[in-house]
Amino acid sequence: MKKYPSQKLADVSDPFHQPYQTLNYIPSDYTVLHSVTINLSESKTNQRVSELKSTTSTAPRVLFLGSYPPRRCGLAKFLEDLTENYPGPYNVVAIDEQNVDPSSRNYSDKVIFRLNQQNRDDYYRVADIVNSEAYDVFNLQHEFNLYGGMVGEYVVNLLASIRKPVILTLHTIPSNPNTFYMSLTRAMCATSTRIIVLSERGRQLLIDVYGVNEEKISVIPHGVPDSPFAHSLADAKTKLGLEANMPTMTTFGLLHRNKNIQLTLKAMQTVVKTIPNVMYLIIGQTHPQIQMSEGESYRQELENNVTAYGLINNVRFINKYVNDNELLAYLGATDIFLTPYATDDQYVSGTLSWAVGLGKGVISTPYLYAKELLDNGRGFLTPFNDHLSLSSLIIKLFQNDEILKTARQNAYAFGRQMVWPVVGSRLQEICRELVSSA
Repeated sequence: MKKYPSQKLADVSDPFHQPYQTLNYIPSDYTVLHSVTINLSESKTNQRVSELKSTTSTAPRVLFLGSYPPRRCGLAKFLEDLTENYPGPYNVVAIDEQNVDPSSRNYSDKVIFRLNQQNRDDYYRVADIVNSEAYDVFNLQHEFNLYGGMVGEYVVNLLASIRKPVILTLHTIPSNPNTFYMSLTRAMCATSTRIIVLSERGRQLLIDVYGVNEEKISVIPHGVPDSPFAHSLADAKTKLGLEANMPTMTTFGLLHRNKNIQLTLKAMQTVVKTIPNVMYLIIGQTHPQIQMSEGESYRQELENNVTAYGLINNVRFINKYVNDNELLAYLGATDIFLTPYATDDQYVSGTLSWAVGLGKGVISTPYLYAKELLDNGRGFLTPFNDHLSLSSLIIKLFQNDEILKTARQNAYAFGRQMVWPVVGSRLQEICRELVSSA
């Protein structure tokens, strides 16, 4: 097998690496993580690594790094679904926030190590675990602010220290990055064997904006549940206590201001004049990081708007972190799903992926991912921050069932390539390719 030797970042042969070295915020010791002695002989980590090493499976053995349940965030849910659908042996390194109480999270046995976000020594430990004989491939799930150091710089040290094929999965790719984000993204790509993005727009951003070699990039869509198409929504609505024929819209996910739900509430003022029994379900608790910084102020603003706009009978807040079964129940009752984001700089959305994969009618503002996913009649776009256009589109779709039905069918058909078993198998194909060519 080809070795992937540790190297100083200055030795990485990538034409876009030099700008990262010259940034004045990079510490003087910013080189690869040198091996450290770790006593794993009596630890559960060593036991689980040994168990994976002795597996008889011929599939590549993968070590994943990212946030992981019971941590509550979109990436944690993504990684749980991805690993459960990876058709081969794997383990997980879960990243914890700096000040999290270790006893507050009970991870599954698949988690062999907990990396403290700002503890640099933990990154040394992860490098040693990856470089053991137990693993064939290392997959790092990345979004900004997840890893330690300034803008998450510790992750580049880690990637440059791995002597195995590295797959970097990018969940955030700013379309107009500042100097820090540009340089960090280039450095991560330079120290990775393969970069996975979740949409074609993401691939194009890496090529056009960041100058990444397109041969290193693979597109694997965001995964979705494999559920049957719902021809009738009546039963699902009655199970939730709604009227069987009630026009129902939803937005779901961890609540934060970027969801721009106030736009839909403004539009609802007009919608209820034509469709007085319409219901809008806002599903999900406030994002934990938002709770820490501003509490429930955004939710309170939305609730105040509901009262001020006279929508008390038309809007419900489901203020909880819903599990998959609960979410499928709510989406099963959904006629129209909305993502009314205020800006276009979002190259992927897990919530929009779910809605399309389940064959929902979808209205969205035209951010990057929505324009791609809703193309070819799979959904409907409305201008940014234009509540009058949004209200007109909602009314039009509820009054023209065949238009909505056709879009739902188009979305569901497209979503068959996004179901988690397909996504997991595609990842395994890439792992096999990298191992065979290493």
